[in-house]
Amino acid sequence: MAPSGPRSIKRGCQRVLYWIPVLFIALIVAWSYYAYVLQLCIESIEDTGEKVVYLLAYHAIFIMFVWAYWQTIFTRPMNPLKEFHLSQSDKELLEREDRGESQQEILRRIAKDLPIYTRTNSGAIRFCDRCQLLKPDRCHHCSVCDKCILKMDHHCPWVNNCVGFSNYKFFMLFLAYSLLYCLFITATDLQYFIKFWTKGLPDTQAKFHILFLFFSASMFSVSLASLFIYHCWLVCKNRSTLEAVRAPVFRHGTDKNGFSLGFTKNFLQVFGDEAKYWPVPIFSSLGDGCSFPTCLVNLDPEQPSSPSGSSSASKRLFLCLCSVAEGRQFPSKPLRESQSRLLTSTPSWSENEGAGQKDKKGASNPVMTIENEA
Repeated sequence: MAPSGPRSIKRGCQRVLYWIPVLFIALIVAWSYYAYVLQLCIESIEDTGEKVVYLLAYHAIFIMFVWAYWQTIFTRPMNPLKEFHLSQSDKELLEREDRGESQQEILRRIAKDLPIYTRTNSGAIRFCDRCQLLKPDRCHHCSVCDKCILKMDHHCPWVNNCVGFSNYKFFMLFLAYSLLYCLFITATDLQYFIKFWTKGLPDTQAKFHILFLFFSASMFSVSLASLFIYHCWLVCKNRSTLEAVRAPVFRHGTDKNGFSLGFTKNFLQVFGDEAKYWPVPIFSSLGDGCSFPTCLVNLDPEQPSSPSGSSSASKRLFLCLCSVAEGRQFPSKPLRESQSRLLTSTPSWSENEGAGQKDKKGASNPVMTIENEA
């Protein structure tokens, strides 16, 4: 118990240090507001109409930018549901086993009742020793937060938070609005930046704010544009940053496109199926974060085969493994209608063939083929 005091002090100091990047961004944004609104618009722009238009547009973008940034910072990352945590009896049983294969047998038995399709590189069940739980698909343990995060993308020091299932949409909007914010400042400040070099501005402190405002906004635009484009590509491919670095491993092997449902459904999975909520920092992502429809290019031998009429060479088909596999209701509360639509699609075979296959396999079979939209 003696080291607990120094350890808690150390963790407290670390928490304070983690907020330094956020404070740095806040100070830059506060200065940019002062420089643009007071020094540029109010002090330097003489045309009233131009001043009003600039101020209205600036504040609209500024509000959305700050709102998205706030949501990214203060939205708590989601952790796996209690179904993925080991019971006390399972923990004791696992602790008694000293052989890795025996432990894997126990974990496989528990995972059998859960919608888990990914594995470690060696083919073992993904298990977190720190959190004592079976990791859901796309879930990873964050060493900074010291907890497992659903659909973890990365831990971002600039927001002092893990970017994952609960706030990835907010993070994307934060990048979009911050880029728009910098581009707007750069575009509207350009003519006054030119006047600085042509001696067209009065010799006041405002011209120095205008100069540094243009430089800082243009430099941030370059870095934000590259980061935003990269994450747009990730959304289109339905990958996280971690999955882009190391492709997920399924029972059939590694598959970098294992979670890709095609551009449209990949986008809807992050932003939701109601367009009015897309630009607003309000949570609208589809799913529960613990289970995801999985399109397997290489068929999983442990899963039922697709209908015979769907295997023509002219059509590239995927298996869509829904999270309600084998008649299980997961998660415990039913999916919203919008989530169910994401997990289903029009079968690529004819209605007669589909009806015949349903009669053979039974209504409880959750596996169906869908055409590749990628």
